[in-house]
Amino acid sequence: MTRSTAPTLQDLAKHLGVHKSTVSRAIDPARRHLVAPDLLQRIEAAARELGYRPNHAAAALSRGRSKTIGVLLPDITNPVFPPILRGIEDALDEAGYFALLANTSRPENSSHTAQVAVERMQAQRVEGFLVATATRDDAWLESLRQSGAQIVLINRTDGRGHLPAVISDDMLGMRLAVDHLVGLGHRQIAHLGGPESLSTGLARRMGFEQAMREHKLKPTHIVSAESYAIDSGDMAMQQLLALRQKKPFTAVVTANDLIALGALQALQRAGIRVPQEVSIVGHNDMPLLDQVNPPLTSVRIQHYEMGFRAARLLLDALRQRPGSQDATVVLRPQLVVRASTSGPPHAGPA
Repeated sequence: MTRSTAPTLQDLAKHLGVHKSTVSRAIDPARRHLVAPDLLQRIEAAARELGYRPNHAAAALSRGRSKTIGVLLPDITNPVFPPILRGIEDALDEAGYFALLANTSRPENSSHTAQVAVERMQAQRVEGFLVATATRDDAWLESLRQSGAQIVLINRTDGRGHLPAVISDDMLGMRLAVDHLVGLGHRQIAHLGGPESLSTGLARRMGFEQAMREHKLKPTHIVSAESYAIDSGDMAMQQLLALRQKKPFTAVVTANDLIALGALQALQRAGIRVPQEVSIVGHNDMPLLDQVNPPLTSVRIQHYEMGFRAARLLLDALRQRPGSQDATVVLRPQLVVRASTSGPPHAGPA
């Protein structure tokens, strides 16, 4: 068969000598199990040979469904989110769904931006939402939940425990960081926290405090950054350095890699060497941390797996599988040790 235009479903069926409905079932991830394996292989081979690409959107709309999932991310320029998005897209693609993405990075009115994005997505008849923007008290999110929409949170919880979520074990992540520093000999350890309006900021601060208690230590200082951003980390470290004059510290555990990078920036500007005078631990292990000077020790979270599992959880909820609408999946982090941490410059008090 030679054609100047893309082959249709009818063209593929005619080429194979089978009914159009058989081919339709074979290319639909939800119905392909209804086709005999040998015939399924023939259809897939013919589709590749002819260059046939199924129009999932048209097929879904013909059945009154969009096969589209709305994805809300807080800041697509943050290196943490591309691998999460890749995991989402891979899981959705397996099921014949695709993602409609909204970037809500407008800190001056992020709630309004998210609300507008949700309304536009609803106009496109999305079937569910994957939300990585949630704070611990989002009125728009609670309203969306009460409307009956299917929602799964990513790397966040909603503060009420009403919504399913896929998160990293932030308490364990902080314990890994503190255990590492204490093992190196540090006793005077400060924390640069994230914004506590976010579940991660609160959980990581609480995890830091708990880990310090387990070692019978008290935090030297705790300062919360205004946002997960380099500039905020720089400003927060400046506050820590002012406090250091009265109560010194030899190590800092941060709630986020961008905060850690800002802290490094402030320390270098102040002429304080890392790790010779102050050790720094980040959180997330975003790409390219091994290229920083010095390379940053960080708590690695499973970004791709987080996106993939969240999409799978949402798909399960759409299929009304038991337990999918109230589940929280907690992924295990690990510590990646690099050159930003070493022993303290002198023995501190036990």
